[in-house]
Amino acid sequence: MSEVTRTLARYVVESTYADIPEAVRQEAARALLNWAGCAVGSSRHETVECALAAIGEFAGGSQAGILGRRERLDILNAALINGISSHVLDYDDTHARAIHPSAPVLPAILALAEWRQFSGEQLVHAFVLGVEAECRVGLSVFPEHYERGWHITGSAGVFGAAAAAGKLLGLNEQQMTWALGIAATQSSGLRAMFGSMCKSLHPGHAAHNGLTAALLASKNFTSSERAIEAPRGWGNVLSTKFDPAVITAPFGERYELMSNMYKPFACGLVVHATIDACIQLRNEHALQPVAIAKVELTVCPIVMELTAITDPKTGLEGKFSIFHAAAAAIVFGAGGEAEFSNTAVRDPRVVALRKLVTAAPDPELRRIAARVTIRLTDGRVVSKRIDNALGTLARPMSDADLEAKCRALTDGIIDASQTNELIRLCWSVAALPDAGAIVRAAMPTV
Repeated sequence: MSEVTRTLARYVVESTYADIPEAVRQEAARALLNWAGCAVGSSRHETVECALAAIGEFAGGSQAGILGRRERLDILNAALINGISSHVLDYDDTHARAIHPSAPVLPAILALAEWRQFSGEQLVHAFVLGVEAECRVGLSVFPEHYERGWHITGSAGVFGAAAAAGKLLGLNEQQMTWALGIAATQSSGLRAMFGSMCKSLHPGHAAHNGLTAALLASKNFTSSERAIEAPRGWGNVLSTKFDPAVITAPFGERYELMSNMYKPFACGLVVHATIDACIQLRNEHALQPVAIAKVELTVCPIVMELTAITDPKTGLEGKFSIFHAAAAAIVFGAGGEAEFSNTAVRDPRVVALRKLVTAAPDPELRRIAARVTIRLTDGRVVSKRIDNALGTLARPMSDADLEAKCRALTDGIIDASQTNELIRLCWSVAALPDAGAIVRAAMPTV
């Protein structure tokens, strides 16, 4: 197909808010609430502190806020920091096919909304289109692109940020085509970075670069008009199995945002079934770590590829250790932010139990499934199989669950009345005259 980039650009430009079904608009509000809670909750993380220390003195004006903090930066650096912050806990949303949709897109368009005072309706529309763009582009090379070592949230997320920001800026078809091309040449993100601060840099960088792409295109900065589909374009360079038809499939028949999932546990989705099973077994049998002789995990092969760190030293490494996830779930009965902190990873009880955990791949298991068998010192054996982890499309988090998650993440960072207002603004986002109010509600007042 010869006009993939332009076809996607045309769809984004010509789409109207009225085209977006009510269910998709509501899912956008759910995604916004989940993302905002994650951004506030990780705003004091060491990764964010390091990033701000590095760029703070070089940042421009005070055009946009940082959720959970008092700093205001220029819109490009605000997009970068909010993108890093919202992903660093690995607690943000996940599309059913591995992309984290919100972290590259919402930081870009919320920064724009603060700077240019766009409405909530405009923000929702741009967000839905941005998610559609990044997911279609990402899925055109999935899973081979991901298996080759690209972090698809960064490499595809830049297209979502560019499309969404370009929609807010009112780009025409030619400019949007250029914006997607400028995004393509800035695509990046390596899975080798998992377990380090750089993993969260990927969506932050995508937000920054996508916004940059849209701003450049708005001033008629040109790019290849076939940046995605050209023989030496994004799809063919970054994958040997690029399928352009995925990008240009009929628009509006379904929306990728409706395949979005929200995490009850602060780590990769492939670990959730194991955590779910371990917590259930702990609670059902009143398990104590000292009474456990062995924990046997059976998981999808991708789990061993992504989370095989046996002896993590930091909280970030713990997110990529199926062994830590199981041990922490049994010790603490939870899998939230605290269970993947530096303190939890180094807890002597967790360290001791981690050594008793084994994991084996089973190609018959899906990535959202797991079997856990726990052998006790008194000879008893208890087991649990989870076919659909909590938070997946088959067992989704409710609106009330998302509110509770947001409150837990924001506790101690902004006060309860601000959290209530943040939640209210997210649910009513489409009616807001100024979408920037969401960012301001998430910034500490004292």
